[in-house]
Amino acid sequence: MNKPFRRRDLLGIRHLSAEEIIGILNTAENFREINQREIKKVPTLRGKTVINLFFENSTRTRTSFELAAKRLSADAVNISVSSSSVAKGETLIDTAMNLDAMSPDCIVVRHSSAGVPHQLAKVSKAAIINAGDGANEHPTQALLDAMTIRERKGNIAGLEVAIIGDILHSRVARSNIHLLTKLGAKVRVAGPKTLVPDDFAFLVEKNLEVCPNVETAIEGADVVMILRIQSERQNSAFFPTLREYSIHYGLTNERLELARKDAIVLHPGPMNRGIEIASDVADSSRSLILDQVKYGVAVRMAVLYLATGGAASNE
Repeated sequence: MNKPFRRRDLLGIRHLSAEEIIGILNTAENFREINQREIKKVPTLRGKTVINLFFENSTRTRTSFELAAKRLSADAVNISVSSSSVAKGETLIDTAMNLDAMSPDCIVVRHSSAGVPHQLAKVSKAAIINAGDGANEHPTQALLDAMTIRERKGNIAGLEVAIIGDILHSRVARSNIHLLTKLGAKVRVAGPKTLVPDDFAFLVEKNLEVCPNVETAIEGADVVMILRIQSERQNSAFFPTLREYSIHYGLTNERLELARKDAIVLHPGPMNRGIEIASDVADSSRSLILDQVKYGVAVRMAVLYLATGGAASNE
């Protein structure tokens, strides 16, 4: 039985139920087949308009949202903020209200400040989708990561997942911790002490462990997720040098051997090869980094569909 998506907006994972998350993932599974066709288009959102409003640079997220909209036959409009009225001093709320006056059905927003999508949702009649807000959340990244894990592992409940790197500034880490623990995985995080707060476990009540070192986090893991160093969100030095970071925290084959033999490797991109991840690991058969990109289109198709009134699948 199909159930309606319970929310107009997708602002984060934190307040979604496990049932809602699974509904999105199952809906994405239904859309995945479209991306494998010779003609990758269906009329599902014909007549709908999706605006991509990106205040930060993006390759994968922006492109996949645009592809997702077009493959559902929606009209996709990309706004370059550098050439918009925002650059002339217009406030964020005024920008949102002006866009809203044009009657879009959905606005996908990425911004360097946490909470911006929540602000827009208060003033816009359009569905608001968070494509990343500061160091807060990146819900569709967590959803595509979960889809990638399910495709290889079959289920998320009971898995042990290591998340390594710049936890402090990572919206990807936050959304993944919320999602994975809601679906029954155990999550271990590790990185430089300056980038992994001791009280980080406040995010969830259970199934999250802050490990003293990378090796402890990786040992016995089913999934190893490596994070990019968020240098654009760091206003001071959190570790001595990139070389030292690579030596002590980078994912090498030697460290990966501590994980289970069938462990998979994920990375949200863009990768800094030779720093947070060795090239031979990134290009190995255990790496599903390109699968993440592939499933990102299906996940964002599902999110656009559900946000504009479609029914979620529970199969």
